[in-house]
Amino acid sequence: MTQKGTIGVTTDNIFPVIKKFLYSDHEIFLRELVSNAVDATQKMKTLSSFGDFKGELGEMNVTVKIDKTAGTLTVSDRGVGMTEEEINKYINQIAFSGAEEFLKKYKNDANTIIGHFGLGFYSAFMVAKKVEIHTRSYAENAQAVMWSCDGSPAYEMTPIEKDSRGTDVVLYIDDDNKEFLEPERVAALLQKYCRFLPIPVVFGKEQEWKDGKYVDTDKDRIINDTAPAWTKKPTELTDEDYKKFYSELFPASDEPLFWIHLNVDYPFKLTGILYFPRIKSNLDLNRNKIQLYCNQVFVTDSVEGIVPEFLTLLKGVIDSPDIPLNVSRSYLQSDSNVKKISSYITKKVAERLQEIFNNDRKLFESKWDDLKLFMEYGMLSDEKFYERAQNFALLKDTENSYYTFEEYKKLIESNQTDKDGNLIYLYATDREAQYNYLEAATSKGYDVLLMNGQLDPHFIGLLEQKFTKSRFVRVDSDVIDNLIRKDDKEKNTLTATQINRMSTVFRSQIPSLEKAEFIVVFESMGETSNPVMITQNEFMRRMKDMAAMQPGMSFYAEMPNSYNLIVNIDHPVVKKVIDQTESVCGAELKPLEEAIASSKETISQLRSAQKDKKPEEISQEDKDKLASAEKQEQESEQKENAVLTDFATQNSSIRQLVDLALLSNNMLKGEALSNFIKRSVELMK
Repeated sequence: MTQKGTIGVTTDNIFPVIKKFLYSDHEIFLRELVSNAVDATQKMKTLSSFGDFKGELGEMNVTVKIDKTAGTLTVSDRGVGMTEEEINKYINQIAFSGAEEFLKKYKNDANTIIGHFGLGFYSAFMVAKKVEIHTRSYAENAQAVMWSCDGSPAYEMTPIEKDSRGTDVVLYIDDDNKEFLEPERVAALLQKYCRFLPIPVVFGKEQEWKDGKYVDTDKDRIINDTAPAWTKKPTELTDEDYKKFYSELFPASDEPLFWIHLNVDYPFKLTGILYFPRIKSNLDLNRNKIQLYCNQVFVTDSVEGIVPEFLTLLKGVIDSPDIPLNVSRSYLQSDSNVKKISSYITKKVAERLQEIFNNDRKLFESKWDDLKLFMEYGMLSDEKFYERAQNFALLKDTENSYYTFEEYKKLIESNQTDKDGNLIYLYATDREAQYNYLEAATSKGYDVLLMNGQLDPHFIGLLEQKFTKSRFVRVDSDVIDNLIRKDDKEKNTLTATQINRMSTVFRSQIPSLEKAEFIVVFESMGETSNPVMITQNEFMRRMKDMAAMQPGMSFYAEMPNSYNLIVNIDHPVVKKVIDQTESVCGAELKPLEEAIASSKETISQLRSAQKDKKPEEISQEDKDKLASAEKQEQESEQKENAVLTDFATQNSSIRQLVDLALLSNNMLKGEALSNFIKRSVELMK
């Protein structure tokens, strides 16, 4: 006899809520239905193993079928099935008391509705205009029944004939979702959500190539691996097994560096395998490669809520029934278990890396360059990880030697401590481009780190915070004697007049470079050091490096680069230029310099006399005198600059010295480089 009724909610808007608020995630209906079928099959196996079912189990597969003519998608199992009473209990009655309150409270938050209240089955109505359940309980002499609903609260339930136990859920796909009648689309969803379910899932037949095309065979096509690597014990797996599983998860990926097999039963259940991939750059492109499963059912690959942010750079699988999921199983709810799992995974990752470092340091060092980005990201973003990782994190120098933090400190502290007791960590970012500066440092017996990674600008800042009385200085940020100052700076032997003249001489020969400013500095560096060199301020350069990665610091990126053009006053060629400037220009410059000095004195006196007066109290005569003195000073300075610039332009050695410094920093390009080459040829004649 047919039973008619309404589903046990006292309002008719349960289905519109499901359709509206879960529509964007509607593909999960297949996962929910197949998962239910797997659950029913596993229950059947359990009943048999305990002797509560004494019949033949037979083939225990879950089958998914498409009938495009009928417009149906069917999920079938040979599990425990349901009686009429059980359908009334589990399908017709929402497992929640007070249905009015339920809908009123949750109708605007579908993510809270489904799953939390066991409503996974109802996701079928996101894609179906009608759903039928054909089911027969495993219980002896059970009557098979068919339940039918068209997406309204009304349903019908009728006794039927069914040869075997189990359940067929038949979805009559609606016009908006015909994609779910396409074999390729369904196969892709089964591969995404069900590829590791513990019960074989059958979809279609295996195919073979015959007569120039693929044809079906008689063999069922099983789409899943029922015993994936993470469900096994580590002792059951070889290195090749781990690598094979990695290639199955991430085809076309490089071989992983290391892996961690997670297995914990208390205070939560968690299994999984995490792999360390080779990461060179592009942090964002390497994220979201950890797949989250719940009892081997795929949930999501967005695991930021489960693992710390830096661990999203890893790849692999995490499976836990204790991670709270909403009804669609697509979003994680924050609770204490999630935080415990996050801390546990961080701890296990650190322990695994420490283990590899302790047991095979050479192997660890050989993998360091590929591991470095992950390590630095972790230490920058997670204080607890830094505390653990500082014992095995490595620093690499320009000679390709690797040191722990403590080892490197001991290596350099005797020779790289400055006069104020600060330990100076010299570093380079490009061995080739900074070769001259490296050579100057190594000639002093200094060791130089290679810090050329994507996160190194930020990591250097972190280490300066962590290391006491220590500074990191790039090797090309100053002359070597200033980088690690061992004693008081030698006094400059040039007079103020000479410094002023030579500043103009050298500045006039610096070519115009986009977004670049130069300050001319004179240093006593010894006769064998380069005559002219270029350095860049450590602070501003570091800010620019960080600005390249942080949008909030973009104003630093817009600022011009500030460079020092350092002139070595001890070098014979520079001394010659100084002497030539004096002999060629001295007579012409002397009256101009006297005029400038006189104008400055007049300006100083006039401003001193006017400083306490209001503008209206200053006479026009005094204003005119000040303006005249300022004009005379400006004109004299312009004449002075013209004399010195004309001299420098005619003296090819000066421009050659400047260009050599620019060339050594890869800053000489275009016309300036062409002129340098021509001049070099002329100087050799």
